Amino acid sequence: MADKAKGARRSAAWFSGIDRNTFIHRSWMKNQGHPDHVFDGRPIIGICNTWSELTPCNAHFRDLAEHVKHGVYEAGGFPLEFPVMSLGETQLRPTAMLFRNLASMDVEESIRGNPLDGVVLLVGCDKTTPACVMGAASVDLPTLVVSGGPMLNGKYRGTDIGSGTHVWKFSEDMRCGLMSPEDFRAAEAGMSRSAGHCMTMGTASTMACLVEALGIALPTNAAIPAVDARRRRLAHAAGNRIVAMVEEDLKPSQILTRKAFENAVRAVNAVGGSTNAVIHLLAIAGRVGVEFSLEDWDRLGRDVSCLVDLMPSGRYLMEDFYYAGGLPAVLRELGDLIHRDALTVTGRTVGENIAGAPNDNPEVIRPQDNPVVPDSGIAVLKGNLAPDGAIIKPAAASAELLRHTGRAVVFEDIDDFHARIDDEALDVDASCVLVLKHCGPKGYPGMPEVGNMPLPPKILRQGVTDMVRISDARMSGTAYGTVVLHVAPEAAVGGPLALVRSGDMITLDVPARQLSLLVDEEELARRRAEWQPPAPITQRGYVKLYVDHVLQANEGADLDFLKGGSGSAVPRHSH
Repeated sequence: MADKAKGARRSAAWFSGIDRNTFIHRSWMKNQGHPDHVFDGRPIIGICNTWSELTPCNAHFRDLAEHVKHGVYEAGGFPLEFPVMSLGETQLRPTAMLFRNLASMDVEESIRGNPLDGVVLLVGCDKTTPACVMGAASVDLPTLVVSGGPMLNGKYRGTDIGSGTHVWKFSEDMRCGLMSPEDFRAAEAGMSRSAGHCMTMGTASTMACLVEALGIALPTNAAIPAVDARRRRLAHAAGNRIVAMVEEDLKPSQILTRKAFENAVRAVNAVGGSTNAVIHLLAIAGRVGVEFSLEDWDRLGRDVSCLVDLMPSGRYLMEDFYYAGGLPAVLRELGDLIHRDALTVTGRTVGENIAGAPNDNPEVIRPQDNPVVPDSGIAVLKGNLAPDGAIIKPAAASAELLRHTGRAVVFEDIDDFHARIDDEALDVDASCVLVLKHCGPKGYPGMPEVGNMPLPPKILRQGVTDMVRISDARMSGTAYGTVVLHVAPEAAVGGPLALVRSGDMITLDVPARQLSLLVDEEELARRRAEWQPPAPITQRGYVKLYVDHVLQANEGADLDFLKGGSGSAVPRHSH
């Protein structure tokens, strides 16, 4: 691509010329010590930093941003770091997902309203990645993603433990008396022992893989541990590369194509990725105008096996994944399932990027003829209980429960669940189906990670570790079990899930992609006529805006007025 003339850069609208407005823009920037020559027309690169001490996954980003800056300066650009709302999955209530769309608006307007020619997105914790990509895609300036990287492997009593995955296990052991409080605290101290996000193939790691597979992050971005010096070198290289992308005018709209989305689906399935990737990829597609649906997820994932032996579906952790070869090795192993001609931020194709990518540990990254779980792509279910779809991750489920009929034990909301799940008098056995309502986008609000409901203690004491669970919620990507999620339409808008009652029979048939409520239509019509919508959560602020405009899970749970983008046109003068 031909270089843009310096005077044609977007930032020239702020800094080029001699008049009142350019005086204002340059003079106030100079109070930070910036010399006059940095306003000579060189590319101005925004570093969108989701650093926050309330987002532990991203707490090391100040250091990472400095390495990006070094790369930008070295390549002849001028880096300017700016903050946006940071979404800490482990701390933010009621759920970080409630604020994903708000953060995306922050990112979008921060980029559009400022004198930027390109942007590097520093992301890590679960929702910071999709929020930043959604916002930047809606502006469509040259954009490159740098993930913060996973923590080092957790350690407890001589074994590796995985963030999230072992939390669920240890929590269940505590609830049924198999683990002491002292051991619980010891495991807690050993799990999170370095900077970085979850080192299991949870949502953070999955989203890091997803952006690399989409082509908007540099090769190996997904897996380098946060504290490995190579993570800093990648940040430096990203600073170099974003300057070149501005000169080439290489934008997200050229990279985030239909082929890129298909590559991302297959990569997520091959790494045993989080179910949360489904809702985020649908939202990103909506921002760039690529037609993409739940049916596409199911169709593209059916013939993809889980090749990466990582928790929660397998044995290893992200540190091991990086040493084995990371995502480039997985994409190479997928062969013809990947569109190798898809363009990436390197200016080269996926095929060129992964040519010769080594697999240094075939136990961690399996060949296609020896998968961890065959044909294990995220499955999309439909039926009279989920007319618009629901999803399940077969690789994390119990094989014997993938075809199952059981009696519903219904919880009307999360408070009802917490009040009754530990009750020894709860009418439940191991064959039952736990059903949780009003935890979808509008109902909670925000669609929290509560879909992997803890089992009743009296069931756990029988040695049972899994039951079929169904809800309109999400679950942590670090979790496991036969858990049906994202049921759409959700209960709060009157979807069939709202009509389920304890004692109803439900059939789950994952091979047939069916989720059925075995209640005749006449009875359902009677219940529907009696149904009353829940009272509004609030009448003010962002939460009201969210509840009034959020789309259902099968459409990515974006706000309806945020689909598409407004581009990078320079706004009117501020003075």
